Amino acid sequence: MSVPLPALLPWSVWECWWLAPLALLLDLLLGDPALPWPHPVCLVGRCLARLEAPARRIAGRGPNLALRLRLAGAGALALLCSGTGAAVWLLVSLPVAGGLLALYLAWAGLAMGSLARIGREVAAAVEGAPPPEARTALARLVSRDVSALDRPMLRKTLADTLSENFTDAFLAPWFWLLVGGPVALWIYKAVSTGDSMWGYLNARWRWLGWAPARADDALAFVPARLSVLALRLADALARLCPIRRQWTGRWPGLAVVAREARGMPSPNSGWSMTACAWLCGSRMAGPSVYFGELVVKPWLGPPEADAAPWDAARIRALLALEQWGAVCGGLALWIACLGMRLLF
Repeated sequence: MSVPLPALLPWSVWECWWLAPLALLLDLLLGDPALPWPHPVCLVGRCLARLEAPARRIAGRGPNLALRLRLAGAGALALLCSGTGAAVWLLVSLPVAGGLLALYLAWAGLAMGSLARIGREVAAAVEGAPPPEARTALARLVSRDVSALDRPMLRKTLADTLSENFTDAFLAPWFWLLVGGPVALWIYKAVSTGDSMWGYLNARWRWLGWAPARADDALAFVPARLSVLALRLADALARLCPIRRQWTGRWPGLAVVAREARGMPSPNSGWSMTACAWLCGSRMAGPSVYFGELVVKPWLGPPEADAAPWDAARIRALLALEQWGAVCGGLALWIACLGMRLLF
């Protein structure tokens, strides 16, 4: 006997039309407020940290270590995702309390509000704090080496990470929330946490983190490309609505955005970055240092002669663009899913 989809993926848009937009509203208005319990993503991270030692013991030493580490990392990720998915399913399936828990977990899985708040805090430090304090503030958000960056490069690096995280913090979690409710959302968050903790190309993590990195690439593939459409929709609607459009760049066309995004080492990071770079009229990416190694990335956005430098006003415009992208693009995707629900 087959199990109906809503039973496997409760509180998805196929079963509950109101959960996702309410979670989005709470995220944009409140972000992640201080609560008397740990954030769920912290619990996922702690579970993953506990899996490292057993995974390395299972991999052992000797020949074919890279392959064994890959398999051990894949096993740890599978255990993390299955445990996370099962725990969320049990919580949201509880009688009476299940609805409230589903709303909380949906809200907690979105991070656009927190990204905007932290972005504003770091931007204020970059502008007003002494350089060492500004670098320390930026290091909260990025994994690259910021120790030698001056203020213009600190601003550019902040813009890079804010635009890249439009997909990771909002569009990808939102996509999976719509498709599969809190269960699918938190399975994605488990994969994303695995990538953020283990997915580095250095000696420690290159092989053990291979599976989380590849799984994150796969699960964010569609959302990364949808992020471009969300940002473009926000730009188009802002031109039509009686609001002050803070970003001053132009839209170069989807073909240009796709060509530049495909030049990035990551299959997904360049899409939202390229769209934001063009719409804000400034350049992003370029060569960067990660863990002591120079990583050569292409420049994204307008040609150097046409690009404006990043400054405080342009960072504010980027944050406004992303928040409008979350509202316009997120609701458009929600409406599209509701339309598919009615059709099928």
